[in-house]
This record gives sequence, C-alpha cells and structure tokens, in this order.
Amino acid sequence: MARYVVSFNDGAMDHIPDEDWPDVGKASHAVVQDAVNAGVFVFGAGIERQRASVVATDGTVTDVPHPQTGEFLGGFVIIDVAAREEALSWAARFADACRCAQEVRELMPDPETDAMLRRADR
Repeated sequence: MARYVVSFNDGAMDHIPDEDWPDVGKASHAVVQDAVNAGVFVFGAGIERQRASVVATDGTVTDVPHPQTGEFLGGFVIIDVAAREEALSWAARFADACRCAQEVRELMPDPETDAMLRRADR
C-alpha cells in the first residue's frame, strides 16, 4: 500500500456559483464516504483562505497576507491505496465531485515515523 495526497489549488473552485455549493458539498462528501467504506481514506480537509505564518529555522514568525508562491493549497485528501492507478481513479472521482482538477502525488514512506506511531499505539 502507498499513500497519496490528492489536492487542488486555492481558487480552483471559484467558478462554482453560490447556489451550487450545497450540491458540491454533498457530492464530495459522498466520495469521501465511499473512500472511508473502501478503507482507503486517511485524512482530508479544506484549507481556509487566511494569512499564512512562516516560521523560520530560528523560530522567527512572520505573518504574511498570502503565501509567497503563485499557487497554494486549497484542500486535500490523503488516501492509502495499492497502486497509482487506484489513486488516479479516486482523484477522478474527487475532480468530478468538486468540479475542479486534482493533483496526485505519492507521499514518501517514512518507516521510522510509522514505527513511532505504532509504539505510541496510534
């Protein structure tokens, strides 16, 4: 099994009329429920449009009105699936439900962190 992040950029859903948001929410939650039922859902969330806080290596915190990149994350889901093709299939379902393109990236495994979580009984 491998974990993938399926995500979309902030603003990717700006084209959706206000009156369509209830339908988009219902459709996206249905896909999440299907992922939960299939045992592949790990975590997901939308990201609030707000200022970002950048924390430097020395601990200095700088609040900025927007991240320093041209694009930033608007929402994501993490899934744990057997193959990339399965991740792409879930991404297609999320794209349809959310009415916007989804990016798919494999998360790098970290056996040491996994071992820490097992020891913590999580």
